[in-house]
Amino acid sequence: MLPETILAHSVAITSVMLLSGMVLAFIRLLKGPDAADRIVALDLISVLIVALLAVFAIAADETSFLDVAIAYALVAFLGTVALARFRMRIGELQRKQQKTDGEGS
Repeated sequence: MLPETILAHSVAITSVMLLSGMVLAFIRLLKGPDAADRIVALDLISVLIVALLAVFAIAADETSFLDVAIAYALVAFLGTVALARFRMRIGELQRKQQKTDGEGS
């Protein structure tokens, strides 16, 4: 009886900590101040969601949540890489634009 109680309390405490981390990361996502900060905050939220799915798998004693967590982690990683590449290209275009503006004046 004791291990089930400890497990239930551990799952509850871990869930609260992960959700509070998500709230803090969401605040960073909204505030910024830069696009890179927003990308990192979005990636952090994705990692916390994967961890929360793992906690749900433990709580429900169901391994299918782990399959979902793995698939979500792969999609989130690809999304983060795509956003980072997009941001990098925008930065390159801005630098080229500033360079041409500087030469024209």
